[in-house]
Amino acid sequence: MKDKPNLGIVRLTPILASLLFGVFCAFLISASSMETYEITPFSEGVGSVGNAVYFVILVGLGASVLYSLLRKRNHRLINLIIGFALTTAVFLLSIIYLSAVFSFFSVPYFEVLIFSFSIFITVMADLIIFRTNSKLCNVIILCLGGGLGSFLGFSVPTLSAFLILIFLAVYDAFAVYHGPVGKIAHSGLEQLRGLSFSFKDIQMGLGDLTFYSMLSGHMLLYFGFLPCLASLIGILAGCLLAFKMLEKQGMFPGLPFPTLFGLTAGFLVSLLGF
Repeated sequence: MKDKPNLGIVRLTPILASLLFGVFCAFLISASSMETYEITPFSEGVGSVGNAVYFVILVGLGASVLYSLLRKRNHRLINLIIGFALTTAVFLLSIIYLSAVFSFFSVPYFEVLIFSFSIFITVMADLIIFRTNSKLCNVIILCLGGGLGSFLGFSVPTLSAFLILIFLAVYDAFAVYHGPVGKIAHSGLEQLRGLSFSFKDIQMGLGDLTFYSMLSGHMLLYFGFLPCLASLIGILAGCLLAFKMLEKQGMFPGLPFPTLFGLTAGFLVSLLGF
């Protein structure tokens, strides 16, 4: 997050929209009885810490590479890397969620339809993000954050998921003030087209949205509706507090407060048996 806008609850609107889309995606997954995807390198339990470290390393390396390329003003390679990553993500997520939707219906040749629709969605998303200055770009990023986060929340076991969120929140706090994330923000997030969105003079990274939805989506899929609702409220309260700090400091990490509040609220409601 960066800049010093006149902040208010209205600034939570895009975050809430992304979270609600993520919850919808999580609902599609749960209703379709989709098979679990294994995306963590280590087994749950002893390997959970390793999974958290693995995600932090991936995020850290990605941020470091992007900052290095920004310093070298190699915008062509930056756009190539971001374009490949977003194209792959949109295409795979389209296949996953369209498969969930089509699982409710008996449609002939549904595999062909899913593949065709996924290509169409991916092409349109790429054109809007990289070839226009339309506000639809922000809509796509919000949906991508929600959909990707819910997929991660579904695919990562509970202990690993919560350790990943906690480790990333700690890393985010460090990286904003002493690492590549803060340096990228000073350089201008708008240079990383497709990896951030702006609303009311606030800029927020796609990663923040993704991990918010990872938390709320995991709560819905593995703990139920009320813990999910509590985590949503906690995330939004954390974002509001982060915005207040942002107003004072001009730049503030987006993960620590929302992650802490969301995890605490979701766990408390779950432990109370609601």
